[in-house]
Amino acid sequence: MHSWSSPDVPRLDGDEAGGSPLFVRDSASGDLVDIGAGREQILMYVCGITPYDATHLGHAATYLLFDTLQRTARDTGRTVRYVQNVTDIDDPLLERAAETGEDWTALAERETELFRSDMAALRVLAPDAYIGAVEAMPDVVEAVVSLRDKGSAYDLEGDTYFSVATSPGFGGVSGLPVADMVTLSGERGGDPGRIGKKDPLDCLLWQAARPGEPAWPSALGRGRPGWHIECAAIALKHLGPTIDVQGGGEDLVFPHHELSAAEAEVLTGQAPFARAFVHQAMVGYDGEKMSKSRGNLVLVSRLRQHGVDPMAIRVALLGHRHDVAWEWHDEELEVATARLDRWRAAFGRSSAAPAATLVAALRRALRSGLDTPSALAAVDEWVAADGGDESAPRTARLAVDALLGIV
Repeated sequence: MHSWSSPDVPRLDGDEAGGSPLFVRDSASGDLVDIGAGREQILMYVCGITPYDATHLGHAATYLLFDTLQRTARDTGRTVRYVQNVTDIDDPLLERAAETGEDWTALAERETELFRSDMAALRVLAPDAYIGAVEAMPDVVEAVVSLRDKGSAYDLEGDTYFSVATSPGFGGVSGLPVADMVTLSGERGGDPGRIGKKDPLDCLLWQAARPGEPAWPSALGRGRPGWHIECAAIALKHLGPTIDVQGGGEDLVFPHHELSAAEAEVLTGQAPFARAFVHQAMVGYDGEKMSKSRGNLVLVSRLRQHGVDPMAIRVALLGHRHDVAWEWHDEELEVATARLDRWRAAFGRSSAAPAATLVAALRRALRSGLDTPSALAAVDEWVAADGGDESAPRTARLAVDALLGIV
């Protein structure tokens, strides 16, 4: 599956680049973790969309977070190997297709293309590998067969389940009590109440073919993959047994990241699957979490159709901490647009305050937990300062482009 074209990223000068620490907020421990220690390349897997109702601002905030991480890692002199999936076969997608009468493959293709166009407009750096669940089917089947051979999977009425009891590290990502995990499993696509399961938290690896639903032939019989094994199989194939960052929205901590990590660790015999789990906190709107089920989505494509500058959307979203839940207000676009106009005017001056302090402040904020609000505040401070450095406007513009993706 093709992704989208990445924008060029300027290279910045300065003695801070080249192997500096790179701290991110690890959801599993709650601590800032240096994922750059001893690493020349950062391996990052970010869970992609289930292609319907793309791309709302919660999506956009998530992918801007990992775009910022990728830009920051590159600025430290490291390379990044970035993989993202598309869950182009899953129950919610089939349910939406049934509701609308649209063919599920056409719906997936249309929404994936809309997502690509939104990412390109927001100047998000594309993943190195962009993999759909359908095209990864052989890898998923191989992983499920391997789990079965290891004694970590079992059959239930033709379906194949993962046994969480075979994963020593299960529960370490979310840190939740079992009762809470059972509740969330039921709310987020699991089936904890199914009769015959060895444990309520055991999850589906391969679903046998159901009447009227798409299915693929395999060594497991005709069927289709479960959600969690999809990401485990793709990440292991394209990144290896241990990655630096597993990322996505906060609602993926459990069950998705918990279970995909558990499956990956059992498959490889290596733990942890990820050195850090990084998540975008929930974005609300009208007093509720922004979600498809509530129908309160603010779509990037709709804002663009109404003439909103994608860079203003980017400024507005980066103005919030990624690890604290927040609520979107329509007035934010007006504030972000005014902020962006001030920045662009400053970049167009004949001279300005020296930019070295700005570049240092941007690097300090972003390398210390991806603190984008502090980074944006540093640009505001530079814009408000006076100075006669003729090279400063260009240097500042390139730094904001390279590190924040804003032009």
